[in-house]
Amino acid sequence: MSSYKETLDYLFGKLPMYQRKGEVAYKVDIGNIVSACEQLDNPHQKFRSIHIAGTNGKGSTAHMLASILQEAGYKTGLYTSPHLKNFRERIKINGKMIEKNMVVDFVKEKNYLIEELDMSFFEMTVAMAFDYFAKEDIDIAIVETGLGGRLDSTNIISPELSIITNISYDHRNLLGNSIKEIAKEKAGIIKKSVPVIIGRNQNEIKQTFIDKAKENDTNIQFAKDKECYSTDLKGLYQKENIATTITAIKKLNNLGWKISEKNIHKGLAKVITNTGIMGRWQTLSKNPLIICDIGHNEDGIKQICKQIENEDYKHLHFVFGVVNDKSIDNILELLPNNATFYFCKADIPRAMDAQLLMEKAKNFQLFGKVYNCVSDALINAKRYAKKEDFIFIGGSTFVVAEIL
Repeated sequence: MSSYKETLDYLFGKLPMYQRKGEVAYKVDIGNIVSACEQLDNPHQKFRSIHIAGTNGKGSTAHMLASILQEAGYKTGLYTSPHLKNFRERIKINGKMIEKNMVVDFVKEKNYLIEELDMSFFEMTVAMAFDYFAKEDIDIAIVETGLGGRLDSTNIISPELSIITNISYDHRNLLGNSIKEIAKEKAGIIKKSVPVIIGRNQNEIKQTFIDKAKENDTNIQFAKDKECYSTDLKGLYQKENIATTITAIKKLNNLGWKISEKNIHKGLAKVITNTGIMGRWQTLSKNPLIICDIGHNEDGIKQICKQIENEDYKHLHFVFGVVNDKSIDNILELLPNNATFYFCKADIPRAMDAQLLMEKAKNFQLFGKVYNCVSDALINAKRYAKKEDFIFIGGSTFVVAEIL
């Protein structure tokens, strides 16, 4: 594997990847990453970190925190998933993606480890990120869980702070069928004496978190609205993420970090510039207005539909595709039926067939046509949309990724 392209082909081709294949790639224990990190001389013990789990908002919150910490002068690592355009988006320091040669070298040098442990794509990426952060001697890393929390490969860190953004239905096949079961999995990141911040105060699961914090002898705090802050990340749903972020920053200051009000305001105003985040209520063009968003589960789609109602337009064109393991009926009943739909299938094995999606959508009075691929769907939406119309692209992270 001499080139970056060959390295990526190997990673995407060989390692089971949840994003593409679904639950066959999900590991039900954390042993692999423990073994891998032991052989890498435990890089995760060489930097300080913040750990973030939750159903929605964890990516935005992670990027807001990273941006603020960068503004405060800290060398900040950021580990998130999935990537939208480029594998290297997953691992950043001060907003800069990991260098290609670092990726190539890691895979080449640690190939024996990947093979010997039969690592999944996600496990390998976590190991690579931790190794890189340790070598680059960062001050702090913001680490986003992949799926769940308790059994997530990232859950070997001992962070300064744990954050759980909110809980709603997602990945029921892996995390549980009730909100309580899902909350239990996410609460698995709460650790002994590590303070925990909860982003959304949800009555039915509040006690789950309080009990887990008590069991771990640590204090728990629920975020409250912070009206006086704004961010360059558009979308009404960011209000909740801002509140979570500010609560976390104040907690860090209590723990001895030095982050000023000016750092906070500037960091929130420059999240996109500082971190390169994409796919959050992102405007792609003005006439007609074209916006994409990666929100893809019930809660995410609900927030998106609220936001769509807030826009000023004549007619809505909805480029829409989903993955197979979603509880699709619950999502379809949330969608606006005064829109024209452009049903499509992202180019991954897990994506739902567009024809089947259209059939299901008809039951909810949602009408449109099927297109061969995502780009075809968008080309046609642009063709039929008038200047004062609105084109929205979403339903799945992978639909947005293909457009970007």
